Amino acid sequence: MMKYNPDMMHEKERIIHLYQQLYDGEPWLGINLKSTLQNISPTQASTRFLANCNTIWEIVNHIISWRYAVMDKMRGVNIATPANNYIVPVTDTSERAWNETLQRLEDSQNEWISFLNNFRQEDFDTVYTPGNMTYYELIHGIIQHDAYHLGQIVIFAKQAV
Repeated sequence: MMKYNPDMMHEKERIIHLYQQLYDGEPWLGINLKSTLQNISPTQASTRFLANCNTIWEIVNHIISWRYAVMDKMRGVNIATPANNYIVPVTDTSERAWNETLQRLEDSQNEWISFLNNFRQEDFDTVYTPGNMTYYELIHGIIQHDAYHLGQIVIFAKQAV
């Protein structure tokens, strides 16, 4: 992990730093995604605490799917958001399946960091036409998306205790 020195970083490196901090570092909000999820069991992850809400597991799968969708958009693929918005019921709630989900999240993190490391800073202003958003906005959007859902996960995890 790079040491944060804003005077020596370009915008791309600052974004990578924020993304890494939210995942497994010490972000401003005081909690990160990886540590939060490591303390959640498969039973807790698959419990629907409120009838009209998603489970933690469904939220994690949703996070993973959106990360890949945004990367694909930035690779020039026109993607239509599915009707289910990447929220799919989990059918295998075993410990093995939960560990595989956490590994897929880790893999998506590594792929994002690699993608961002190879991203050309001059492409920040490129517009993804269907959504009419710049790649810069998409990158920050996925960080905001992860933070939003981390908040949901924390609330549900408190119900699981």
